Amino acid sequence: MVLTQPIALWVVPVGNLAGVARHALDVARAGVPGWRLVFLTPPGELPAALREAGAAVLERPIGPDHGLRSSVATLRHAVRTLRPAVVHSHLAYADIVAATVRGPGLVTTEHGIARDDLVYHHSAGRSRLMNTVHTARLRRFDAAIAVSRATADAMVEKWHPHREVVVIPNGVDPVASVSRLAPLAPRPSTIRVLSLARFAPEKRLDALVDGFAELRRSHPGATLTLGGRGEGEAALRSQVTRLGLDDAVAFPGFVDPEQAMADHDVLAMLSVWENCSYALLDAAARGLGVVASRVGGNPEILPDRCLVDAVDARAVADALARQGLEVGARPGLGSWPTVADMTQRIGEVYDSVRSRG
Repeated sequence: MVLTQPIALWVVPVGNLAGVARHALDVARAGVPGWRLVFLTPPGELPAALREAGAAVLERPIGPDHGLRSSVATLRHAVRTLRPAVVHSHLAYADIVAATVRGPGLVTTEHGIARDDLVYHHSAGRSRLMNTVHTARLRRFDAAIAVSRATADAMVEKWHPHREVVVIPNGVDPVASVSRLAPLAPRPSTIRVLSLARFAPEKRLDALVDGFAELRRSHPGATLTLGGRGEGEAALRSQVTRLGLDDAVAFPGFVDPEQAMADHDVLAMLSVWENCSYALLDAAARGLGVVASRVGGNPEILPDRCLVDAVDARAVADALARQGLEVGARPGLGSWPTVADMTQRIGEVYDSVRSRG
C-alpha cells in the first residue's frame, strides 16, 4: 500500500520575486523530504516561477493587496480543500492570517525582524502595536523558525514565544565554477564595487557612497554600481554629484544579480540590520569580496575582516580595497548549509509538529 505524503501548505502573501521569493523557490526546487508542498500566493511573478520549478501552486487572493477578510477566507478555503498537516507562513501578514486557522499544525519562518523596531515600523506606537500582535499570534503557532541566531534572539526578546525558536539558516549550494562567475584576479588599477539593495534609509547607501568617495582617493579607477530603485534615489544622485563621483557611480536600476556579481569585485551591504542575506551568501559562494555592517546575522555569515562600522568612511574604504585586491581575504562559505541541508531541517520541524498533533 502506498502512503500519501502529508501536505505542507506554504503561505506567501506576495506575488513578486523580491525578498522571500528566493527562499520559496529554493525549497520548491529541492523539496522537503517526506512532505508534499503546495504554495498559496497571490497572482504575480512568483506563482509563475514556482510552477516553472515544478511546484504545486494555488494562485488566490491573499496578502495586503487583497485585504485581511479576503485573505483569511482564501486560506480557510485552502485548508478545507487540501487538509494540510502543516500550514507554514512567511512574512508578518501571512503569520497573522495563519493564526486564524484551526486544525493543521502552524509553523512560521521569520525572515525580517530587526533588533531596533524603528528599522521597519518608523514610529514607537506602531512598533508597540506590532509587538503586541506578534506576541499574541505566536502563541497559536506550534513551531517558529528563524533564519539566523540574531533573528531568533530578537524574536525571543520582543515576542516571548512559548516554544524554543529553531534556527535554520538560508541554504546555499556551492557554485560549480567560481572562476567563471567571479573575477578572482585582482586589478590594481580599479576596484569594481556592487550594491544590490533598494534605495531605502535602512540600507545606508549614503554611507556606502561616503566610503566609496574615500576609496577613490587612493584608488581613482574604482567604480560603484548601485543596483536597485527606491524613493531615496534622488538624494543619492545628489550626494554623488556633490562628491564629484558622477563618472564613477552607475545607477542602472534593477540588475540581474548573477551577471552583476560576475562583473564586479566586491559586494557591499551596510544595512542597519540584516537577518540572513541571500546577497551576502551568493557573493561569498561566488568568490567575491564582501564588505558588510557588523549587525544582525551578518557576523554569522562573514569573518570579522569583512565587517565594518558603516558610518566610518575610512574603515569602509579600507575594507573595500582589501576585499577587492586580496583574494585570500575574501570570505567564501566553508561549511555553510546547502539547500538540501535546509530543507531536511525544515522537514524535521514538520515531523515534530505532526508528532505532537
